[in-house]
Amino acid sequence: MDRERHILGISGGRDSAALAVHLRQTRPELPLEYFFTDTGKELPEVYSFLDRLEGFLGRPIARLNPDRDFDFWMAEYGNFLPSPRTRWCTRQLKLRPLERWLKPDLEAGVKVHSYVAIRADEPSREGYQSTHPNMLVHLPLREAGVDRAGVIEMLRRADVGEPAYYDWRSRSGCTFCFFQQKIEWVRLAERHPDKFEEAVAYEKTAIEGGSPFTWSQGESLDELIRPERVQQIKNDYKRRLERQRKRRPVNPLSGRSTTTIDEIYGVDEAVSGCVICHK
Repeated sequence: MDRERHILGISGGRDSAALAVHLRQTRPELPLEYFFTDTGKELPEVYSFLDRLEGFLGRPIARLNPDRDFDFWMAEYGNFLPSPRTRWCTRQLKLRPLERWLKPDLEAGVKVHSYVAIRADEPSREGYQSTHPNMLVHLPLREAGVDRAGVIEMLRRADVGEPAYYDWRSRSGCTFCFFQQKIEWVRLAERHPDKFEEAVAYEKTAIEGGSPFTWSQGESLDELIRPERVQQIKNDYKRRLERQRKRRPVNPLSGRSTTTIDEIYGVDEAVSGCVICHK
């Protein structure tokens, strides 16, 4: 067969959105299929941003839903929470639906071109690497020399903007992503208390089942949300923010630090999240 497919995964984050904008503007002839793997546990802001991006693209973003939900897989994994060491959520709720979507065509000999949002300033990162010989991965942002600032500018010029959660959170993905910083858990409790309480419930089930992991390293969410602990986390964050600003060069045109919100939130840990979730 000589049939080909061209796919672009939208995570709900800025980079994949910018890649979609970039390809629409530079490669309008590509018959791109946009998709979003929906865990069912995404922030409300993610869905709002997807709708806005869909309007710009003029094409639908296919929602790939898992055949088994988060609750099913948590039970399958002995009620252990996913963690940086055991990312079963990515495997079962993100990659599995994608592979199921593509499998019939790949096995039929269709060549699938996957466009992944790895920027030029991320030399050590790679996209999803399929073991199937008919799936080819392309990194257009890296090839075009587009960095973080270029991504933000691209979204601004397209009037798409950024997802609203970047006002308080550094990463996209699940509501209770384990890569969140402690300050982000506090902000989740403040902005989406129902989602925070859901995370607390999952954590209690995990602890009762003998899980060695909590959502936030070193303490449970019940401990983290105590008033005195919340104040300590906020104070620590302010101190880190001030140190980060002092280390950053000043933009001579604005007189302000060039530190971006995701860089600020990421000063705790240089953790690399899952590409398919966070890009």
